[in-house]
Amino acid sequence: MTSVKEFRVAEPATADALGRGRFVFTDAYSVFDWGRMPDPIPRKGASLCTMGAYNFERLEAAGVPTHYRGVVDPDAERTGAEGPDADRAVPEDAIVDLEAASAPPTEMAIELTQVPDLPYLGGGDGYDYEAYHEAADGNYLIPLEVVFRNTVPIGSSLRDRRDPGDVGLTVAEWPDEAIELPEPVVEFSTKYEEKDRYLTREEADRIAGVASIADLESIALAVNRVVTERAEDAGFDHEDGKIECLYVDGEIRVADVVGTFDENRFAYDGQEVSKEVVRQWYKRNDPEWVAAVSAAKETVAERDVADWRTLCTDDPVQLPDRVLEAVSAMYAAGANAYTGRDLFDAPAIDEAVDGVRDL
Repeated sequence: MTSVKEFRVAEPATADALGRGRFVFTDAYSVFDWGRMPDPIPRKGASLCTMGAYNFERLEAAGVPTHYRGVVDPDAERTGAEGPDADRAVPEDAIVDLEAASAPPTEMAIELTQVPDLPYLGGGDGYDYEAYHEAADGNYLIPLEVVFRNTVPIGSSLRDRRDPGDVGLTVAEWPDEAIELPEPVVEFSTKYEEKDRYLTREEADRIAGVASIADLESIALAVNRVVTERAEDAGFDHEDGKIECLYVDGEIRVADVVGTFDENRFAYDGQEVSKEVVRQWYKRNDPEWVAAVSAAKETVAERDVADWRTLCTDDPVQLPDRVLEAVSAMYAAGANAYTGRDLFDAPAIDEAVDGVRDL
């Protein structure tokens, strides 16, 4: 389901009912949609699980429906086979609120919905969303990412797709600096296509099936408010983010994970504190691979294949140890600061941010 979280199913979803399962957050990371990169970032998985759980609990308190059930206590008893690759069963009493966890968790318990196959038609016909929704039967993961933006940084794709006036700005041209939007902007992009693309509201409405685009936008804005308020209280600037949602019994619920340094972009004292740090490192230090990725994504549109990675002519280099250590500290210290709890043995957020400032 995703390249950096592992997925466990306890009870599969059916057309009539949600199932149960969990995310296992690993220390793997992905940039430029590549999938798992060559080396893990220590403590990243626990940091993201912690932030995601914290945000889900705040969303529930705000009345926003989600698929979150709790985190798995790291010290809980388990049954089943042992070993690094074993999927050991988790008893219900091991699923707790974040505050009750004995240590930073790496597993999140969730409700599951159906995720049908999305057939690739090829020949310029794209993907068969009608087949997806026929198989979904009214209980499904909406095949969209709903993106919300509070700022427009330099290099944002929004600058290529929209004029400043379209997003409430009074300038004729985009300025050569990051700009804060007067009101958050919501956009829709594809979820399961090999090359993500932004959609018109009409395209998004078709791809969403029976789920309402207006309701998706409303939920995205509610999530943005909750995350932005907490970020401001903790000293962060919340720049943008995304949500994924499921549809069941006529209701839209927030799914996947919300408000982490991978799903959203945050800044602290003018420095990016998110996966963007690693993305920018690769742009500066492995431009050949970044260019090869871009070329492959462009080429796939002209070929009768879905996976652009098969066309990529280069592989990413590994991160140096000093970069891994600095980014690991950023994730852990950022999670501490965002939640207001000293869950990780990490430097203060100011020190950790300074550590990634000049990578």
